[in-house]
Amino acid sequence: MISTIDEIPRLYHFTDKKNLPLIRELGGLLPRAELEKRDIKIPAPGGNEWSISADGWKNMDKYVHLCFRKNHPMEYVAKQDSRISQSVFLEIKRDVLSIPGVLFTNDVANKNGVEAVSIDQANSMVDFEVLYTKTDWSDPAIKARLAQAEKYEVLVPAIIPLNLIGMPDG
Repeated sequence: MISTIDEIPRLYHFTDKKNLPLIRELGGLLPRAELEKRDIKIPAPGGNEWSISADGWKNMDKYVHLCFRKNHPMEYVAKQDSRISQSVFLEIKRDVLSIPGVLFTNDVANKNGVEAVSIDQANSMVDFEVLYTKTDWSDPAIKARLAQAEKYEVLVPAIIPLNLIGMPDG
């Protein structure tokens, strides 16, 4: 059973399919603050005005946001709000964790009261059992644990180069 961050097989980043050509052109995923600094417009941004502002207030715009599963509540909201239409979960190699300054949050990173911690500190906070073992998701308590774990974020303070991203064809 997976029981530490060092053992996780991969992470994910959701985006709209329309953004894939830009990601290829830029050579990877960049933090929003870097995109703004370069005056680069994202064809289909996932965040709404509030979440983009909240990221800025909490300095979370300086990170690329990743999740542990091909599911994240913010992706669902972005689709419901029609900000993204064809979501794609990019598979990110676990090597990204060796980039200096990577952080972890146990909820949506820009949420009030959520603190980012080092990846080493994350080991005691991650519910590895619900993420990586077969559990009974019909059990309300387990379903609640999974819902919380799907909000976890890994924050990367640098470009995630294409060689660490499983880019779909097309």
